[in-house]
Amino acid sequence: MRASILALPFLLLAATGARADFDSCVAGLRSAAAAKGVSGATFDRAMAGVTPDMKVIEAMNNQPEFKTPIWDYLGTLVDDEKVAEGRSMMRQHASTLAAAEQRFGVDRHTIAAVWGVESDFGKARGKMPLVQALSTGACLAPRRNAFFKGELIATLQIIQRGDVRPERLFGSWAGAFGHTQFIPSTYLRLAVDGDGDGRRDLVDSIPDALHSTANFMAKAGWVTGASWGYEVRVPDGYSGGTGRNPKQPVSSWAARGITKFDGSALSGSGNAGLLMPAGRNGPAFLVFKNYDAAYSYNGADSYALAISLLSDRLRGRPGVQGEWPTDDLPLSREQRRELQRLLIQRGYNVGEPDGAVGALTRAAIKEIEGKIGMPQTGRPGEKVLRALKGGRV
Repeated sequence: MRASILALPFLLLAATGARADFDSCVAGLRSAAAAKGVSGATFDRAMAGVTPDMKVIEAMNNQPEFKTPIWDYLGTLVDDEKVAEGRSMMRQHASTLAAAEQRFGVDRHTIAAVWGVESDFGKARGKMPLVQALSTGACLAPRRNAFFKGELIATLQIIQRGDVRPERLFGSWAGAFGHTQFIPSTYLRLAVDGDGDGRRDLVDSIPDALHSTANFMAKAGWVTGASWGYEVRVPDGYSGGTGRNPKQPVSSWAARGITKFDGSALSGSGNAGLLMPAGRNGPAFLVFKNYDAAYSYNGADSYALAISLLSDRLRGRPGVQGEWPTDDLPLSREQRRELQRLLIQRGYNVGEPDGAVGALTRAAIKEIEGKIGMPQTGRPGEKVLRALKGGRV
């Protein structure tokens, strides 16, 4: 206890020093913003009272696209609930989606899939004030400060243009905002007016957001009328290359004994890559140029596959048919809510049973895993749910 008391002044001093460094950095950003046309008045208004938010640094080191098993990542993004929501939203916004499809050549199912994966059709757009999140990264994340600095200045340019009200600029730790989660620099390059009011508002205008997403995909090389790809079967003992790139002619993959999942011959024009996101023992996909367009939206195969598979499900096609290499299957969002309700019944504090697995839910799952003799990972899988439903804990 005495050691902790003695350490307190040093911790306070460190915090004070960090704040001084942050304030000094912000002052330096003012001239950088001015060089990009941001007025001093705009900068001072936007940055007034801004303090660093260390949750940004924590989130930067825990990106789910790169740390979550692919089957878990897809389990909540391409479940039956998401498909039903997506079809409902497509009916509700049919004219907007049709107009975006006609204008940019990107099919409505793909546009809707991006919307669903990025923000759950507008319900999960992020809660961090963009200026605070980006200034934190610009000043306290040396490894990526150039990225954050550029996005902060782009945000200030958006504010100065008046397209989006400053008080509506909330999003992710990396600055993604609006229905389809554009980062500010992407907004400046590719956002378009979809409702004809002369503004580009991705926060409060669904037409603007969906048209802008279609424009993004078109600029990323989307081929109108072509497929993103499809699931395939790979012969036992296959030892060739895998990955989105380099791509090869379809005939080259066929010569290696690869077929569509139903056993029929491969199809599609142009070159394709062989994607095996869970390794040689999991599902495999042949992916074409349109998959690359989806990949460019986020830069992760798990993300691009979620977009692609959800777009197929919205068309009425099946989801992944091959088996994932795990004996503990992922949970859908409804199953995660059920798991949380069962944890609450047993006295665990996990917050609202909303299907979002945060620190409280993971801590409770770890305790349950320990009780049933599993490694304590905090992962919401089928085994823990079965144990809770069966009264084993």
